[in-house]
Amino acid sequence: MASSGHSDVGEVAREVKASERGTAVAIADLEWREMEGDDCEFHYGDGTNEAQDSDFPTVERSRLQDMLCLLGLETYQVQKLSLQDALQISSDSVRNWAPQAPRDLPWTFLRKLQALNAEARNSTTVVPDMPPDARPVEKESQVEEIVYWDTADDISADIYSFSELPTPDTPVNPLDLLCALLLSSDSFLQQEIVLKMSLCQFALPLILPDSENHGHTFLLWALRGVMRTWWAQSPRGVGGLREDSVVLPRAPTFAFVRMEVSSNSKSQLLNALLSPGHRQRDCFWHRDLSVGTSPREIADGLVEISWFLPSGREDLDLFPEPVAFLNLRGDIGSHWLQFKLLTEVSSAVFILTDNISRKEYKLLSSMKGSATKCYFILSPCRGKRNTNLRLLGRLLPVLRVDHSHVLVKVSSTDSARFVHRLRSIVVHVARSPCKRLSLEDMAHAARKLGLRVDEDGEECQRAKGQMERVTGATRGALRLQGDPGGTGAQVDRELRQAPWAGGPAGVLQDFITGLGSPSPGEKQYFLRWMEWGLAWAAQLRPRQPPEPAAALRAKPGVAADASEPSRAEPLGLEHFLREMGQLYEAESCLVEAGKLPAGQRRFAHFPGLALELLLMGLPLELVDGTTLSAPLRWVTGLLKELHAHLGRRSRLVVLSALGVPGTGKSTLLNTMFGLRFATGRARGPRGAFMQLVTVAESFSQDLGCDHILVIDSGGLIAGALATAGGRFELEVSLATLIMGLSNVTVVTLADTRDIPPAILQAFLRLEKAGHMPSYQFVHQNLHDVPVPGPKPRDRWWLLEQPGDVSRATVQADKQADGLRTLADLAFCDPEKLHIWHIPSLWHGVPPMACVSLGYSEAIFELKRCLLENIRNGLSNPYRSVQQLIELVRQL
Repeated sequence: MASSGHSDVGEVAREVKASERGTAVAIADLEWREMEGDDCEFHYGDGTNEAQDSDFPTVERSRLQDMLCLLGLETYQVQKLSLQDALQISSDSVRNWAPQAPRDLPWTFLRKLQALNAEARNSTTVVPDMPPDARPVEKESQVEEIVYWDTADDISADIYSFSELPTPDTPVNPLDLLCALLLSSDSFLQQEIVLKMSLCQFALPLILPDSENHGHTFLLWALRGVMRTWWAQSPRGVGGLREDSVVLPRAPTFAFVRMEVSSNSKSQLLNALLSPGHRQRDCFWHRDLSVGTSPREIADGLVEISWFLPSGREDLDLFPEPVAFLNLRGDIGSHWLQFKLLTEVSSAVFILTDNISRKEYKLLSSMKGSATKCYFILSPCRGKRNTNLRLLGRLLPVLRVDHSHVLVKVSSTDSARFVHRLRSIVVHVARSPCKRLSLEDMAHAARKLGLRVDEDGEECQRAKGQMERVTGATRGALRLQGDPGGTGAQVDRELRQAPWAGGPAGVLQDFITGLGSPSPGEKQYFLRWMEWGLAWAAQLRPRQPPEPAAALRAKPGVAADASEPSRAEPLGLEHFLREMGQLYEAESCLVEAGKLPAGQRRFAHFPGLALELLLMGLPLELVDGTTLSAPLRWVTGLLKELHAHLGRRSRLVVLSALGVPGTGKSTLLNTMFGLRFATGRARGPRGAFMQLVTVAESFSQDLGCDHILVIDSGGLIAGALATAGGRFELEVSLATLIMGLSNVTVVTLADTRDIPPAILQAFLRLEKAGHMPSYQFVHQNLHDVPVPGPKPRDRWWLLEQPGDVSRATVQADKQADGLRTLADLAFCDPEKLHIWHIPSLWHGVPPMACVSLGYSEAIFELKRCLLENIRNGLSNPYRSVQQLIELVRQL
């Protein structure tokens, strides 16, 4: 991509190498000083101008440290807060309480984000033991809610002077909370925070300010994990759904900035621009939201990004293609470096201001020669009209724009018509030849201007190089992958016949080398790079528009749901680990048969490598998704390593989820515990995967366990045709194994009157074996129709209605002997049967929909109930790892 660094910022900038960041920042600072000239006697700004006051870094350093102390994050500046720290189960996991002090705010925010709660940004402290009318009144905003003060009226007025830091009685601005939390988090927690924010349709941080260390960070790595799906129109006119990381597509980008004072709110204007007329979206935080009036203390200089993504529906698509919008918090004069970057990477820049004086004229004249289109949104202040018009008339020819690039918005302006005009401008610019940059391109420009890019660390880059060596290979390099139609015995024969002389070779050896890095951070980077590298290599062709929501759900009696995918399974991390497991299995067989001395084993360390990945949060395969068989020796070896690692904290509770495809099992578990199970029909689990959730030591005694092992299974065949073919017996074995290992099983249903036959058979087998499973049934509202709470008659429907599925089950297995419904099982008590009705996942139509608040709250209540049952002993008692190993062997 050709850089436009010189022309886009005129003569103010020069190209700077990435290694010269400090010099670049100093140059930007000097440029701003020179442009101010003699116009510095009065400052509006959002605070002390960083280029105007030589003491600014010292003041800001103190304010940042004070904010971190206020939020209880000062201890995470050297040893950063990790993803594992944030996902631990504590006493707060079973409480839905308002934070009592500022130190509670980061954890409340993280907990709500994990639950995909659309009100996560609304958290504010509650002063205990005080009536509402006695609580301190929130301070009026001095940042977003801008009121013009004419200096002629009051020369001493300085409404932008620094405010006092929030106290425990005053709210913390959500943007300050976000910045403080990101500065205190490691790269992987940052990535998780940004991913959850994207699912809530929050604007995402792109440039993170850090005046304490005299630098700002471009968050390329943090954003790389955000995957979005949208309707892409090809030049030939044939469209299809495209899924990609948000850092890769090139799209027109529009920046919104404020120069000095503006009576109009950028954030509210952007929200209106992104919202259809009938539904307001609050992607960008603004002053009219809860605690929106609290002043920003450390978030000035933050650049946020949000996208409009088309859905393929003309009635909803405001723009015909993906469009990115950037929002700089604070005045461009105080954050000149960020403004320079925005002028380089944007297709157009919208500048909101109330006043154009000589200082602003000099500032904007520096954009002379820029290829970026410039638009002004003015709200003229009283007594300055003639000056504004005169300087604006001189400025427009310099920027090579005309009066059509000047928009006026005052209190009497029709907001709807104004937003419509803005959208027309955006569409016009996007359709004309303009800059189209990806976030990777923007990171390249950021490096030239001296900004730090989070992805440039040595560990991250070494891991990326190792990933590129691995992903250059094809599926054929993994020689021991089972045949989807093969049986366990056929796979065993294939393993025993495999050549062992050379050991792991080629791509598998490169993969094992990546896992063997002595640095835990580099190993974690390698795994993330591998996930993305394999996903990019398996990009699917564009698909047709999705069916209506109701048609996409699993339907009893539809054979398509029961069939295997017609396309080849995309290569994933599980295939590499499966290959390692099969090598370990085969070598173990040779040792057991006396054909290989135990001292000559070369793969005995593989379970230990896999355990490290489990502890890092990677889902590990428990049941082979291709053959639906459990590699006994491999799983046993892995559990033994887990037992040795956990030591005295080895009390486990196993929680699993079963159900037909499309009933939201994986999404439910991910939302409940912050896990990373694959979701969607293309990537959903096949077989079974497990992840480990740690219980905080302070809560483990109360809860009665030290860890929760969460198992997610592939969708089970549904419908009357489910018992056809040999796969049904494999699914019964899968359900029996998972439910037998579990202390509690969550069964997800598409219909409260129908249960997959494999689950019914598993219930029967476990009952005969004397194992009484604990279970919860979850019915998600897949048709976007409001449903009331659990109803007693639903319990009886589930227990008593035989239905086609139950009859097919009876005919398929003579052992059933009259088993038609759960009511035929001895341990099923209709008075104790729990059916959870979960609202629809989305509020609106994807890809611009956010997760519905009802879904988030219902999942939290389900989680709270499950943990309370574990704590009160209503679920089966915890197991040690050794007991789990014995159960695996038995089942």
